[in-house]
Amino acid sequence: MATLLKYSKMGSIRMMHIRNLTLSAKVSARAAPAMSKFEPNMNIAYDKLENNIKIVRDRLQRPLTLSEKVLYGHLDDPHGQDIKRGESYLKLRPDRVAMQDATAQMAMLQFISSGLPKVAVPSTIHCDHLIQAQIGGDKDLARAKDINKEVYDFLQSSGAKYGVGFWKPGSGIIHQIILENYAFPGVLLIGTDSHTPNGGGLGGLCIGVGGADAVDVMANIPWELKCPNVIGVELTGKLSGWTSPKDVILKVADILTVKGGTGAIVEYHGPGVDSISCTGMGTICNMGAEIGATTSVFPFNSRMRDYLVATDRHEIAEAAEEYKDILTPDKGAQYDELIKINLDELKPALNGPFTPDLYNPVSEVGENAEKNGWPTEVKVSLIGSCTNSSYEDMGRSAHICKQALDKGLTTKSLFTITPGSEQIRATIERDGYAEIFRQVGGVVLANACGPCIGQWDRKDVAMGEKNTIVTSYNRNFTGRNDANPATHAFVTSPEIVTALAFSGDLRYNPETDTLKAADGSDFMLEPPTGDELPSKGFDAGEDTYQAFPADGSALKVNVDPQSQRLQLLEPFKAWEGTDLEGLQVLIKAKGKCTTDHISMAGPWLKYRGHLDNISNNLLIGAINIENDEANKVKNQLTGEYGAVPDVGRHYKANGVGWVVIGDENYGEGSSREHAALEPRHLGGRAIIVKSFARIHETNLKKQGMLPLTFSNPADYDKIQPDDKIAILGLTDFKPGKPLTCKLTHADGSTESFSLNHTFNEGQIGWFKAGSALNKMALDLKGR
Repeated sequence: MATLLKYSKMGSIRMMHIRNLTLSAKVSARAAPAMSKFEPNMNIAYDKLENNIKIVRDRLQRPLTLSEKVLYGHLDDPHGQDIKRGESYLKLRPDRVAMQDATAQMAMLQFISSGLPKVAVPSTIHCDHLIQAQIGGDKDLARAKDINKEVYDFLQSSGAKYGVGFWKPGSGIIHQIILENYAFPGVLLIGTDSHTPNGGGLGGLCIGVGGADAVDVMANIPWELKCPNVIGVELTGKLSGWTSPKDVILKVADILTVKGGTGAIVEYHGPGVDSISCTGMGTICNMGAEIGATTSVFPFNSRMRDYLVATDRHEIAEAAEEYKDILTPDKGAQYDELIKINLDELKPALNGPFTPDLYNPVSEVGENAEKNGWPTEVKVSLIGSCTNSSYEDMGRSAHICKQALDKGLTTKSLFTITPGSEQIRATIERDGYAEIFRQVGGVVLANACGPCIGQWDRKDVAMGEKNTIVTSYNRNFTGRNDANPATHAFVTSPEIVTALAFSGDLRYNPETDTLKAADGSDFMLEPPTGDELPSKGFDAGEDTYQAFPADGSALKVNVDPQSQRLQLLEPFKAWEGTDLEGLQVLIKAKGKCTTDHISMAGPWLKYRGHLDNISNNLLIGAINIENDEANKVKNQLTGEYGAVPDVGRHYKANGVGWVVIGDENYGEGSSREHAALEPRHLGGRAIIVKSFARIHETNLKKQGMLPLTFSNPADYDKIQPDDKIAILGLTDFKPGKPLTCKLTHADGSTESFSLNHTFNEGQIGWFKAGSALNKMALDLKGR
């Protein structure tokens, strides 16, 4: 433990102790955990945060937002760090790292290749992404354990060897587990999933990153983040009736769009905050990923205190109360942008289809559907996921189901329920909610991501059949949930999803419309209610956590060279020291190109630990501007058309580098670093676009790629699929100095234009070394 404590910048080792004690308490019939002797460590942590904040406030001579307090409170060098919102690159010391199983494979493979003996900060792996929804919870879980045994064994054994806690399959979704166990007011936590900001519901800065960033933190290297701007959202009024916390973020997404939060933290404040439960705040922060925000956060209040107490973290609650001044914004703090929302006036809404920022009030969605040709029959209604699977969410949905059941109704659409954690599953079973769901025709799925991320073996419609589904999830890009590009997916609150399950019609508005009871009479559903926290306390359910041994140095982690699921990594080649010339255009992508388009999930998740195999999905969802088709590009060396990854492999085999040309907000969506690893593995050198999503741009830099943007977005139109491209100026590569793109057209004519980049000196070092991991290895070797 002394070795770990040496690396802890904010007493973060205390949370590892607390986690172990809390777990023991949950296993022993919910006995109150004896954590009092660790309480001083919590105070030491907040003292450190408070001292750093004071140093920065004295330097800046202005009030600080909550976001700034937590962020600057974790600076590696609060005295010397340059701090300019939107400009500086901050060096930070996060308290924790969390990884879900699909991303943990590559993160742990990268950590193994670093040669370090043990992680330097408390870290955990959560098995939630590889469980496919097919029949029901128990059977789907058993099937997943069988199919993914090799991967689970790798993650468990590597966690044991390198000091990483392991949450077994069936534990629940990473973000719900973090909220229940690890998030706390003032924490700085990074997670290898874009919805890590869910933890902002407990007043911490929880930020989604790529696996290479996680490796930096686990290796005790200060984590780098471009200093975010801060967008304030002032809430007044009070939530009531059919309006829920989900409707707050649906409205914010309407205002800011999918890229309006890029480079910013969204900070909620105002008197309306107190009308929202802690888990409701988590819902709002979770879906902030859909507006591109770095993260989202709420100030500490009584609702957070209640949740901490309910999840056996009394001492943290008391310490947070004592240090409340550093867990709330300063009076007079200034925001770069301010949005005002009156909760008294806010109405329920559905966002979609095909994008999470297309806002449709419930009262208007039917009319919009008929006008736009969206199917109005609701085929499937799905509640749960990391965004909306709290006890309160389940209770409000169960209240609606009970009303319908009392009138003799069962659901018209298919109805699925995904508990967010084993604790939620066990508690809703004990309190009867799960049985109510089953009585109306619902199917309770495994404690996992399931259909939210495409892990859904859907059978009710044929591929290509136009249909509508409604979910309480966060993301609804084309093919996201079921791989069917004709599925019109809408995201909304679990309450509205449940009501629509009984109407089976998108045009139904529960605030004004009636349903027909079994006896033929008409009735209206009452606005849903549900307990924020269980009156009997949470039931921990089965013990699903595996702690690591005190000394794992003698343990071995084996990867079969013949495995189709796992593959040890080979270092990427370092930059050759010259400008890049003779590059082919692999694809010029048209319109939205998310990480789902670049590296699909669903059935491809099983290859997340095998870089070569998963590279066979590279950009197969992107639309080629040349022919408006997906996964069909011209091989400029042969003149034949082929799949994108096949053409990329052919170029690589013939020593030809290539580039991808893209549109706005390229790489939005999931944090998956495979979308950066795959083009690098198949010979890509640069991605040239109008603009990038934050995480993807960083992931590309980490892997030695060049993420570049057009100085003039209109230059996108100049590039033809058969152009040869040169990227000039690399021999004098400097921060703030644009590079030059030279095009050689098929007729021999040339033209040039400027390309911008956001590289700093350290990131240029990653590029020159071939990747951030290569640079880390060089630095460690030189120590």
